[in-house]
Amino acid sequence: MTLPTTPPVHVVVPGDIDDPELPSGGNVYDRRICLGLPAAGRPVRRIPVDGAWPRPDTAARTELGDRLAALPDGAVVLLDGLVACGVPDVITPHAERLRLVVLVHLPLADERGLAPALAAELAAAEKATLTSAAAIVTTSPWAARRLAEVHDIPADRVHVVTPGADPAPLASAAGSTRLLCVGSVTPTKGQDLLVEALAAVADLEWSCLLVGPLRRDPAHVETVQRLIDAHGLGERVLLAGPLVGERLASTFAAADLLVVPSRAESYGMVVIEALARGLPVLAADVDGVPDALGHTPDGQVPGIVVRPSDVTALAEGLRRWLTQRDLRRSLRNAARARRATVTGWEVTSRCLARVLTP
Repeated sequence: MTLPTTPPVHVVVPGDIDDPELPSGGNVYDRRICLGLPAAGRPVRRIPVDGAWPRPDTAARTELGDRLAALPDGAVVLLDGLVACGVPDVITPHAERLRLVVLVHLPLADERGLAPALAAELAAAEKATLTSAAAIVTTSPWAARRLAEVHDIPADRVHVVTPGADPAPLASAAGSTRLLCVGSVTPTKGQDLLVEALAAVADLEWSCLLVGPLRRDPAHVETVQRLIDAHGLGERVLLAGPLVGERLASTFAAADLLVVPSRAESYGMVVIEALARGLPVLAADVDGVPDALGHTPDGQVPGIVVRPSDVTALAEGLRRWLTQRDLRRSLRNAARARRATVTGWEVTSRCLARVLTP
């Protein structure tokens, strides 16, 4: 007797999902759930769609519409919000025929550096898309609250499925001076704030590696490089470009502290990746970062949290880390305790599979 098969989940993702020059937390999340859902009982058919999302050209919009039209009635479709939320006119015509679930990594209008008119346009488009969806998935409790706030979406339609992290060797570094910042070099990630803060502690010994794609916002990359040059930090701050796989893992292994100066951050997957190694974090207290940073079982914070978009506060946090040995010891112990509570991607996939099952 032939056993019935579970129908696949069709996962619509940005076309650059596998581009090693453009790694992002959203792309990592999408790849890992595509790998993990089959083990959780939901086969996957991945649908990458090229385009300058969330504002694609006509060809990209047409391709997305054609791919959705080709799916059978009743199909479950998980759409990355970067692709779906800016084009409700493409998405909503399929809402009655397909079970559309939208995965929101960061609300579109919360990306920093947008003109007010564009931010308002993207927010309106996102609301229209999410209103038509059968369900919404966010990657943090903060993001769920944010969608309810800006789009008035009922809480029972929003499901939180946080990222996981792979088990990693315990960070063995016992120094203080090797600073690491990981993220696309864009205004949202705040590398310009970090360079200004580093200039304020230039009297201390340190080096800082800025790891992340340089192609998403070339103008901001130029701004960051100009700041590095203007402060005479060219031998201490390096724009290293994107690193993935073993190269990124070895970079984490060589670091003493992860610095997250973001202006906006739906969750902060890089925070979890650091904590999976027992690596302390200095982070801006913004959006979903406190969710990612979390607490140890006895209530300690495994890092230093500072006011967001505040160069002075960031510099003060750096100075505390660089000059206070007891603080460093305490934070390392807290990060190692928090490491034991970090869940893997298999938990993420199981939670998402439950959402996708009507």
